Amino acid sequence: MSDFLLFVAVGFSAQLIDGAIGMAYGLFSTSVLLSIGVTPAVASASVHAAEVFTTGASGLSHWRFGNVNWSIVRRLAVPGMIGGGIGAYILSNVDGSTIRPFVGAYLAVMGVWVLSKAVRNRNMEEKQPRFLGALGFTGGFLDAIGGGGWGPIVTSSMVGQGARPKTTIGSTRSAEFFVTTTISITFLSTIGLELWPIILGLIVGGVFAAPIAAYIVGRVPDRPMMIIVGIVICILAFREVLRGLPIA
Repeated sequence: MSDFLLFVAVGFSAQLIDGAIGMAYGLFSTSVLLSIGVTPAVASASVHAAEVFTTGASGLSHWRFGNVNWSIVRRLAVPGMIGGGIGAYILSNVDGSTIRPFVGAYLAVMGVWVLSKAVRNRNMEEKQPRFLGALGFTGGFLDAIGGGGWGPIVTSSMVGQGARPKTTIGSTRSAEFFVTTTISITFLSTIGLELWPIILGLIVGGVFAAPIAAYIVGRVPDRPMMIIVGIVICILAFREVLRGLPIA
């Protein structure tokens, strides 16, 4: 029960942050799972299984609060599903001990990315985002490989181009439901799903936090949250890289 409540808290925290700033659910949750010894493929499969429910709740909540542009959702979802399926298949057929340091390094890069977005302050005019197909494919692929990355890749790139943050977050979260469903189906058909107590805990916490996060989008400063998330991910990722290195 104590472990279940721990992952309810992890799922709640990750979804609250992700729903509010459009990134970090997968990165945060995967980093925690990797830090307790879960293999990269199982960690990514568990997180994405939970995300099927949390992204669905998040997308519905953002739609109810008027944060979704369905044209953007369609342009992101299809290439994202293709990239996610390919990434999940590759990860399912690679030895976890071999890929562990590379996943850790990837998470570290994503952590630095989150930090860089937090410390930079750009005043840009609102523009229509470009290259949504390429962003969706890349985000889906890296999300499956690393257990997270859709938000940092897609949300950050769109906001960096000048897209409105509120609409960007709501639309990317809605598109992520289709991407993470594809990734989960791929994992289920290749390696199966384990660790159901963890998955259930992440689902319960995430679903509960989804409407709260959608409500506070644009109402709470995101820079402090992004800085904290980036630092935590970098620390856990650095630890994961060290664990994967051979000891002389």
